[in-house]
Amino acid sequence: MALRAAGRQSLVDTVVEQLRAQVAAGEWRVGERIPTEHALAEQLKVGRNTVREAVRVLVHAGMLRSRQGEGTFVVSTADPAEVMRGLRRAGVRDVLELRIALEAEAARLAALRHEPADLERMRAALDAQTAFEDPDGQPDSGSLELYADHDVEFHRAVVEAAHNSALTATYAWFSSSVREALVTALGDHDMPRIIHGDHHALMEAIASGDPDAATRAARALLERPKQAVESLLGDG
Repeated sequence: MALRAAGRQSLVDTVVEQLRAQVAAGEWRVGERIPTEHALAEQLKVGRNTVREAVRVLVHAGMLRSRQGEGTFVVSTADPAEVMRGLRRAGVRDVLELRIALEAEAARLAALRHEPADLERMRAALDAQTAFEDPDGQPDSGSLELYADHDVEFHRAVVEAAHNSALTATYAWFSSSVREALVTALGDHDMPRIIHGDHHALMEAIASGDPDAATRAARALLERPKQAVESLLGDG
C-alpha cells in the first residue's frame, strides 16, 4: 500500500499515522512482530530511515517495543496520546460519566484504606476553596480556575486515598479533562453550583470506613451535575 506523495517534513508523520492505524486495526496482534524496516519501506514506498523514525515514535508512544536482535513487537493497540486527545475532545457529560465510574470505586476503596493524612488533604482542599467564594458562597467569577483547582485537588485526594497506584495514575492522567469540564460548568449559569455539603458528606463517609456509604456519596455528588447536563441536552 503506497502512501500518497507528501512533503519531506510531513512524511514521517504520515508514516506514523499509517502504522498507528494498522496497529489499532489489529493488522498485527499484541505480542506479534511487525514486518522489518525493509519490508515496511517497500510496502509504503518510503525510505528505510523514514520507517525507522516512525517506528521510534510509536515505540516512545508505548504501542511498539524494540528488542535487540529480535525485531519490533506490538505491545498495545491504543496510543495513549491519542486516547488523551479523545478525552480532551469529550463533552462535559462524557467526562462526568467517566468520573462517576472512577470516583465511586475510588471512594469505596478509600473508605477501606484511607490514612489520617488523606482526610487532612481533603479537608485542606475544601477549606482553601472557600477563599475563592463570594459572600453568597458561590464561586467568585474572577477566580473560577483557582476555585476549580481546589475542587480537583479534593477529588484527587479521594482517589489517592484508595491507595491503588493504577487508579491514581489513571485519574492523574484524566484530571486535566476533569478540570476543563469543571471550569466550563462553573461558567455556565444553567449548571448547578458546587455544594460543599456533598463534598463533606463524601469525606465523612470515607472517614467512617463504610465502603457502601462512600460509594453512594461519590455518586450523589456527581449525579446532580450529570442530570443538569442531560436536561440541557434534552436527555432528561
